[in-house]
Formats: sequence, structure tokens, C-alpha cells
Amino acid sequence: MLYLIGVLMVQVAPFNIHEVSASGATEYAVKPIVGVEPPLEFVGEGANELSLSGRLFPHSLGGMSELELLDQMRASGKPQYVMRGDGKPLGYFAILSASTRSSFLDRNGVGKQIDVSVKLRRAQAPAPQSYFSLFAGWF
Repeated sequence: MLYLIGVLMVQVAPFNIHEVSASGATEYAVKPIVGVEPPLEFVGEGANELSLSGRLFPHSLGGMSELELLDQMRASGKPQYVMRGDGKPLGYFAILSASTRSSFLDRNGVGKQIDVSVKLRRAQAPAPQSYFSLFAGWF
């Protein structure tokens, strides 16, 4: 397993990710003072984002059902638990976007190669009462 996003297990096949980028930010309040460099006051952690890129080969390896699941999770608007393949928990993330780019289309318009990009942003864990709806939406 490479990553776990909610119930979507990202493996080498059928749903693959070959590139990951992560960014984090810190928030500061600027305190303007005349004649000196304005001091910064730490106010907390800012946006933490994760971008995943992968490639599907639906005709030979599948992956279309996993792509549909990813789109359902994105449309639900609920934060998803994310874990890296080595077991490191990354926390809850909102799926900001999931985009695809298909090439080598077959006669039905389905690409033989589909590039997938997913943008995630760290979010608060869902409230305990919403866990049931989160799990029920997966099944």
C-alpha cells in the first residue's frame, strides 16, 4: 500500500500514485511599530496541503471503480483519514479537488491512460456523531 485515503487503498495497481508533494504553512500576526521591523506573533499552524499524482491504465489494470470512489468522497465534503504506506498517520484531510486527464481514447471515449491529480488540505477530525454518516457513506 502506498497511501490510504478514507477507504480508498492506493496501491501500485489498479490505482497508482507516482508523485507526492507536501507543503505546510505557519501563520503570524504582524504588529506594526513605527521605526522598527514589525515583530511577528505566532498565531498557529496554517494550511497543510498534500498533492498526489498518479496514472491509471483502466483497460489492462482497472482502477475506474477506485476513481469513482475518490470522486464520491470528494463530493461528500467530509474529511478523510489519510495514512502513508509505512503506517504513518497523516491525519484528516479534505479533498479539495480530483482531476483527470485521459489519453489514447477507446471507441467509447474512455482513456487507455488516465492521469489523476488529487489536492488535499488538512482538516479537523469529524465530530464523533458524524462518524456513522462518514462510514455509512463509504458502503
